[in-house]
Amino acid sequence: MKKIILSAAFLAFAGISAANATEVKAPVAITVKQDSTTKTPVELKDLPEAVKTTLQSEPVKAWTPTAAFLVTNADKTQYYQIDVKKEAETASIKIGTDGKVIQ
Repeated sequence: MKKIILSAAFLAFAGISAANATEVKAPVAITVKQDSTTKTPVELKDLPEAVKTTLQSEPVKAWTPTAAFLVTNADKTQYYQIDVKKEAETASIKIGTDGKVIQ
């Protein structure tokens, strides 16, 4: 008699577990936004004259340029990202192709 009751309880538990396991939940939509910005390394000596002039202007000339990149956005706009250093501080400056600092 114990075996029958135990078997019935086991089957009931297995049936409930199987019913819960097949429960369908709403699917999750995953979207990935592709960034089509390209970043091309540029030698500091190859920067345009307008950008070099900006780097030698007063608020920026206290910083030493360490690396430069030409960044092209998806809408084909371009600017130069100049990595700079001043003692232990590091920063990055965005300068347009016309030599104006971009905020």
